[in-house]
Amino acid sequence: MQPPLPDLEERRVQLYAELAATDDFRRGSLTATYRRCGKPNCRCAEPDHRGHGPRHLLTRSVAGRTEAHGVHPGPELEKVRREVAAYRRFVALSAQIVEVNGRICEARPISALAGTETEGPGEPEKGGSSGSSGRRSRPS
Repeated sequence: MQPPLPDLEERRVQLYAELAATDDFRRGSLTATYRRCGKPNCRCAEPDHRGHGPRHLLTRSVAGRTEAHGVHPGPELEKVRREVAAYRRFVALSAQIVEVNGRICEARPISALAGTETEGPGEPEKGGSSGSSGRRSRPS
């Protein structure tokens, strides 16, 4: 059973308020990578060692290509973590708003929408021709 329309509208107002309070955000994923340097005498060459790192990368897809940007540990890393988390929150809120709006559309009675058409009676229809082009033939 679907909640009553006023409850759905109240939930939408709450979601819009949460969306308005969203901090700075950026799309992407933050990953930590480790790599081996290739020097045979380095400790990373040992079989149990995972390699040098972590190296933090912010990756995102742009026009079908993956972009990666290095992120320095410390304040920059914490800032990027907050921004990526805020983006995930933005996406989740957006999905909830779409879902609640769909439920509101289903719950709203048709009679409540009567008289809200964009083109009312007495207004001319769009399109068509006025009958003459305004061009005149040349005198002979």
